[in-house]
Amino acid sequence: METKVLTAHVPRPLADKVDEIATRLERSRGWVVKQALSAWVDQEEERRRLTLEALADVDNGRVVDHQAVEAWASSLDRDKPLQPPL
Repeated sequence: METKVLTAHVPRPLADKVDEIATRLERSRGWVVKQALSAWVDQEEERRRLTLEALADVDNGRVVDHQAVEAWASSLDRDKPLQPPL
């Protein structure tokens, strides 16, 4: 796989934590950074997918009434809370 060098300035405490983790795992600093960056990219891609899915639901009228959600949330401290709105 072709690689590309990325350079970033990070706060010293964060860099120190990366170094500590690398030492503990007996891995290189680059390996730790690559793992963290990969996880973050995956998380951001999933967040975007879910956002687009939610926007499509709104466009198609698949929403829950705000007042119904408020009534349900207000009932959560009762002995018999309301069923979650659908």
